[in-house]
Order: sequence, then C-alpha cells, then structure tokens
Amino acid sequence: MSLQIGIVGLPNVGKSTLFNTLTESLCAEASNYPFCTIDPNVGIVKVPDERLDKLSELVKPEKTTPAVVEFVDIAGLVAGASKGEGLGNKFLANIRETDAICQVLRVFEDPNVTHVHGKVDPKGDVEVINTELIMADLETATKRESALEKQSKSNDKDILKKWAAVKKVKSILEQGKLVSELELDEEEKEMIYDLHLLTDKPFIYVANISEDQIKNFNAEAKAKELGVSHLIPISAKIESELAQLPISERKDFLADYGLQDSGLKRLIVDGYQTLGLQTYFTAGPQEVRAWTIHQGDKAPRAAGVIHTDFEKGFIKAEVCKCQDFLDLAGWAGVKEKGKMRMEGKEYVMQDGDVVYFHFNK
Repeated sequence: MSLQIGIVGLPNVGKSTLFNTLTESLCAEASNYPFCTIDPNVGIVKVPDERLDKLSELVKPEKTTPAVVEFVDIAGLVAGASKGEGLGNKFLANIRETDAICQVLRVFEDPNVTHVHGKVDPKGDVEVINTELIMADLETATKRESALEKQSKSNDKDILKKWAAVKKVKSILEQGKLVSELELDEEEKEMIYDLHLLTDKPFIYVANISEDQIKNFNAEAKAKELGVSHLIPISAKIESELAQLPISERKDFLADYGLQDSGLKRLIVDGYQTLGLQTYFTAGPQEVRAWTIHQGDKAPRAAGVIHTDFEKGFIKAEVCKCQDFLDLAGWAGVKEKGKMRMEGKEYVMQDGDVVYFHFNK
C-alpha cells in the first residue's frame, strides 16, 4: 500500500510550485493565473528514511526499494465549486480518490502574485475550501437519504440502520461541520463508507510562507488563529532552491534557515501520523525494501502487503529491531545474540521491525 495525498487550495496559493519541489520535477506548470493546472498532476516520491539507507549499505542487495507517497496536484478551488463553478465537479471527483487532503494556505505576501480574493487571508481560504467540501458531501448524503427512505418501507433492519447513519451525517453537514467531527461507531462508519465523503478524510494543513518568515514563524499560534488542528510551515521557494542542490549540500542549506528536515519529509511524516501508518523492512541479498502498514496491524496482515498468499498461508515471522539488525551486522548476528524473535499470528507489528516471513505455499 502507498499513501496518496491530494494537494488542494485556492488558485495562486503555491500548490503547483509546492508539488514541483516535493517531487523534484517540473511537470506541473506554475503560472500567475487561476487553473493553470487543468488535469491533476501525479508525482510518486520515495519516503525519506535513513534506516532504509543504512540497511542497504549493510546488506548490499541487488536493489533497494523505498516506501512511496503519491502526491496529486489538483486544480485550484473557488467558491461555488460544489455547484460547478471553476472546475467544480472535476476537482471534487479527483479529491475523492485520495487518502488525505493537504490544504495549502497562502501566508506569504507578494504583490506580483494575484490572490483570487484580492488579499492574503488563510483563514478565509480554509473556510471557502471546507464550505465547498461540506456542500458537496451534503448533496451526496441527501441523495442517499432519499434513496434509503424509499427502501425503508420494506422494514429491512440493515436498511433502517444505514438510513439512520446517513441522516446523522446529513444533520452535521447541515450545521456546517465536517463529517470527521461526528462520532460514529464502527458499524455506522462501515455503513457510510461507500459514500466516500470528502469531509470524512484526514486533513493536513500547509502554510506556504516566505523565506523571511521561516525562522520566526509560530506554527502553533497560527494554527490556533486559523482554527485548524496543526500547521506545517513550508516555504515553496526554499524547497524549490533545495531541490536544485546536490544531496550533499542540502543539510547545510536547511541549517542556514534553522531547519533540520525538508518540507517533503515533514509533510510525509505528518501524513503517516495523521493516517496512523508505519514502516517495516525486509532485508535480503536480492532486495532491501520498506513496506507501509497501519499501526496495530498484526503480522499476517503485514505479510499480506507483500502478497496475499503470504497472509493466507502465514506460519510465523522472524522479527528483530532495525537498530539491532544494524548493530549486529544482519540476521546471523541478531540470531547469535538472541535479538531475533519468532512471532506468531497475534504479533502486533512495530515501526522499524525487520522481518522474514514463513508461509505455506
């Protein structure tokens, strides 16, 4: 599995520039006019992970395969998109296919880059985006409620339960709130899953700031001001310059701005945390590879990410911590020092596990 993040926002907030720098590509045109991104640009980037690099240096496999994140740059949203304004429904359809929504909010001032509303107002940007997503979801929920109301005449218990769950969703949307704010039990969540509601997705918020703002920007205070859970400050301009540098020079470049990590890494880490994801590794002479799973996944489910046959025929897993694997120079070392464990079907995978699965073919 891989993580797919949709990059959204109003026109001219820096979405395409951010996409270009994150993917170190120039496939998304960045221009000073709305809708320069007509179709969604997709970029697949590797997840930065020093553990994978060190494992590869030790094992020296034929190939090294990182975990990946898919970024989707979607055309700018404007007020009325849910009713077809701008690129309207095309935009909203593209968002439905992503795992999380990254809202890019313009905080930088630049008289040469026109703001669609005539002024820099990140709080207003959030309100416009959320309102359009809410209105789109309300239309979806209303249609489903109407259909279920007709079906409810059969007094089918499952239909009645689903109808009640959809009415609950519709009610909170009518209050102008996100579906993610609604408390639903597991059965109710399953009943509304096929609606693919936009406001039920996890949100990540990025503040696109200038070079001058980067050192003194208070992300926590700004997030509180905007009424969002958290905020990742990223300067698309700095990231653009960083992408042009040799890898050996990037650490010093970031340090000059008081940064430890690139915007890409901070965004991916936040995405993993927001979606409850983690990484485990397989390491052998043919391949060293990072695999993405959900926190709480047990060993058979993790094995199934490699191949469904691994989950179906799961027998046991040889497991050790990544640091032990590195310190003791591989499988032979961890086995000799008693750092390798044999785990069964109930083992809950931990971030950074190095694993060898045994299964029935």
